[in-house]
Amino acid sequence: MEEKPAVKYSAQLVSPFVNGDAKLEIQASKLIVSSVFDAIEVPFAEIISLSMDNYVVTIKADSGDYVLSKMGNWCQPFYETLYGEFKKAVLRALFVKESPAVVANCNYEFNEKGIKGSSTAFAHVYGNSVVALPPNLMARRVPLCFVNGMEKGSFELTLKIDADETYKFSKLGYETEKFAAAIEKNLRDLRERTFAAVMEIDPSLSTVQASQMAKIMPQGAAASCGQIAAVAPSFVTALEGKINKTRAAEPYKVFKTMCDPASIYIGFRKKDAFDEGASEGTQNEKEKEADPYVLWMIVPSPDGQTATVEFAIEGTATFVYRTSGDFNAFAKHLNRALEAINFRREAIWISDAELKKPEYADYYMAAKRTAALQLVRSNFLGRVIHSSPEAWERNLKSLISGK
Repeated sequence: MEEKPAVKYSAQLVSPFVNGDAKLEIQASKLIVSSVFDAIEVPFAEIISLSMDNYVVTIKADSGDYVLSKMGNWCQPFYETLYGEFKKAVLRALFVKESPAVVANCNYEFNEKGIKGSSTAFAHVYGNSVVALPPNLMARRVPLCFVNGMEKGSFELTLKIDADETYKFSKLGYETEKFAAAIEKNLRDLRERTFAAVMEIDPSLSTVQASQMAKIMPQGAAASCGQIAAVAPSFVTALEGKINKTRAAEPYKVFKTMCDPASIYIGFRKKDAFDEGASEGTQNEKEKEADPYVLWMIVPSPDGQTATVEFAIEGTATFVYRTSGDFNAFAKHLNRALEAINFRREAIWISDAELKKPEYADYYMAAKRTAALQLVRSNFLGRVIHSSPEAWERNLKSLISGK
């Protein structure tokens, strides 16, 4: 079946590069603008906001403002199509692939540790998250594995991750009950899946212990060994047993000599979910058959000034970050960043210049809309490649000591 040719819209354009009569073509990741003598592309990754007022569409982008007028009856269809493709691009950047259970057009506001924003938005409920999609940079994906509170009001709902991090959806209208019910169902499903996973990892757990573990570290969220051991010491042993069957066994032994083992954070995730988002794709078939889980560790330096991230899989490096002295707080930010990008490791360490390359457009859009990812990237200190165990340990200790 032949694809239909893309619709080309006509407009009067005022912009930094093309002015006058212009043709516009909306594609999956960009807007193409052309005139008789010029043609430019406006990547969605560079768009700051979209708006329409009095039959004039304004696109604010990193490269400047693009003001489109004299579109007649095509103005509304153009804007809706552009906004629709822009939302799809944002969802790709936030690594959302499933179809939403509920969609609501609402008012939306967030408070992220004192940084606030508000907008009108389409709010989508997914299996593991709630996503707000306004026509600007204030899109946010709220991961349900970190949500620890929910308040329902009259035609509104607020999700809490911490006391100083909230996401409020208001003026939900007739969608209020469906919106809340879908989130509640998905939160229950997440706990049930995690309960089953922790029982699979450690069958010796009592149902009470497994329930507590599912609350402490739902899949995608790491917890410190001390916190885990306070509930179920055997679960720490079970996680360590899995680590010891991977190439991270030797690094883990080194980590335990560098800090209090109770301070090491460990997280786990089913491999099928991890592999879907993993960029290197280096897990071999033998490893996949041996264990269905992937684990990662976040380790403090002796003075707590750096955090080391290690994945218990083949073909990856060790990543080191500055913590500003508060390791536990940084570990939580790091975990949030990793979950937000579906554990695609390039996004937490490549340079800002690389991030702006077309092939990393999704990471660039994600970084603009994920506070934890911005923080983690800004504190990247370096990578340590796994060559020989001796060289790796020497280079790691040199890096975290500032040498």
